[in-house]
Amino acid sequence: MGAVAATRAHAARRAISGGAPYLLVAPATLFMLAVSVYPLFYGIRASLTHYRYGRAAELTGLENYRRVLTDEVFWHSVWTTLRFVALAVSIETILGVALALLLARDLRFAGLVRTGLILPMTVAPVVVGVVWRLLYASDVGVMNPLFSAFGLDPPNVLTRGTTAFLGLVVVDIWEWTPLIMLIVLAGLHGLPRDPIEGARVDGAGELRILFDHTLPLVRPVLLVAIVLRTIDALGTFDQVFVLTKGGPGVSTQLVAIYGYNTAFRFSQYGVASAMMILLLLGLVLPLVAALRAMRAASRRLNP
Repeated sequence: MGAVAATRAHAARRAISGGAPYLLVAPATLFMLAVSVYPLFYGIRASLTHYRYGRAAELTGLENYRRVLTDEVFWHSVWTTLRFVALAVSIETILGVALALLLARDLRFAGLVRTGLILPMTVAPVVVGVVWRLLYASDVGVMNPLFSAFGLDPPNVLTRGTTAFLGLVVVDIWEWTPLIMLIVLAGLHGLPRDPIEGARVDGAGELRILFDHTLPLVRPVLLVAIVLRTIDALGTFDQVFVLTKGGPGVSTQLVAIYGYNTAFRFSQYGVASAMMILLLLGLVLPLVAALRAMRAASRRLNP
């Protein structure tokens, strides 16, 4: 009887230990289902209806998608978003890698400099928009005294389409370059030192070591940084809403801003939902391609 009881107790402990991981992740899983999966399915359902608050939703099938795909303003906002993301993320990547390479060296006050560089990333995007609106304002801008000292008129950055668009890019670069810098810096600290030291002993210069060893080794980490930053940039809303609200005209109207205007200014919630679902579908292929590229790079580095 003692052996049977011991066997049963051992089997019970194994069952509990086998189910423990699932019990531990259950709260997080339920939370993700509540905040991510349910809103997604709710948005898909809303995109198939003529939806208005306080009224029963009328099923319209794919009519909302047809309206979005034939909307010239939507395609203009897509093109504006792609230009914004391509320009901002490209410059952020170059600056982030350069700053990471600089801070990876044994410099004095490197910790203090690193802390100062990541401060923009810790500020709420709405606050960032307000601060830069004060910088860009032509009437009460804090840069006006500097221009006046040189006898120049303050620039009207936010009143012209091209300068407003470039102004938004500058704000995004200022705020999010530290993210890429931190990710790449973490990757640099984790690199194996033997190949780099071996190349240095063989007489290779710093530029050759950078392009032949450092950058190839850090490529998977860099791809992760670019993918994360690209996904986040495609949904940029706060700074644009505070600074320009998509204007002047539609020169800075990103897809997120157009979706907001469609839903809350024109009360076309079904059309706005269809717009966001299409944007999500448009992200799937580039995201899958990026994940495959990261896996391929990881296999080359760790055969």
